[in-house]
Amino acid sequence: MKPKISLEQWRALIAVVDHGGYAQAATAISKSQSTISYAVDRIETLLNVSVLEVQGRKARLTGAGRMLVRRARALIEEAERLERAAALAAAGWETELRIAAEIIYPTWLLLDCLGRLAEQQPELRVQLHESVFGGTAELLSSGRVDLAIASSIPAGFIGDPLMQVRFVAAAAPQHPLHQLNRLLTVEDLRRHRHLVVRDSATQPTGSAALQVTEQRWTVTAKATSIAAAGRGLGFAWYAEDIIRGELDSGTLKPLPLVRGAKRWATLYLVFADPDSAGPAARALADLLRRAAYPDCA
Repeated sequence: MKPKISLEQWRALIAVVDHGGYAQAATAISKSQSTISYAVDRIETLLNVSVLEVQGRKARLTGAGRMLVRRARALIEEAERLERAAALAAAGWETELRIAAEIIYPTWLLLDCLGRLAEQQPELRVQLHESVFGGTAELLSSGRVDLAIASSIPAGFIGDPLMQVRFVAAAAPQHPLHQLNRLLTVEDLRRHRHLVVRDSATQPTGSAALQVTEQRWTVTAKATSIAAAGRGLGFAWYAEDIIRGELDSGTLKPLPLVRGAKRWATLYLVFADPDSAGPAARALADLLRRAAYPDCA
């Protein structure tokens, strides 16, 4: 059915409600008072419903009017979103950006960058995959992401170093390893539970670096691993920036290992296809680089 009421007429009604009267609405949206009055009259006539009732010098909504104004606002907002999306498409911007970020990349830093991107393009949809080990390469190879933050560059792709991540072996202060009150060896670790985050690839390749002990709990989320460690249920190597809060509060404490207490990894910024990367992917990549090296911005 063809709509009987135009967007401009709905806007006129909303203006009357927002500004408290016909004269005020006319001033606010730069229309004549007669135009505003006619628009509201047409809504009531064509829909056969009473929308406003005048009380003194003010127009107040009826029960039906409140429902209509609520849904009219949603209609206007959707029309505005549609026009912004069309402007994005006309300017060559993607309507959706697909990203893979390995869980060792600081979540707060990624969200800061996505927030700045959203300020530029609020209508841009984002699909974020928080990946682990081989899962990042799999997402790139299958074409399911446009941009990835990866700990290694998959075969057939080109990437640039983004930042270095320092890992620290840590456990809760009450963990038995800390109660030994001495430097720890690999043999000490083998007597205790290692907390591992599961590879997000559909066919995990495994990692020799994880095979410290046969006592392992494998979980899906880094938050679960950190929570388990905080309860004294095991130890793990964590990206230092990710557990900064736990280290500062004393929930987790670095393990005094003779060797391997700290590890380093390099994260790379990898485009699925650099030549066809859209403006949103390039803008986010620039924000990520600036966040990693703020002094060079």
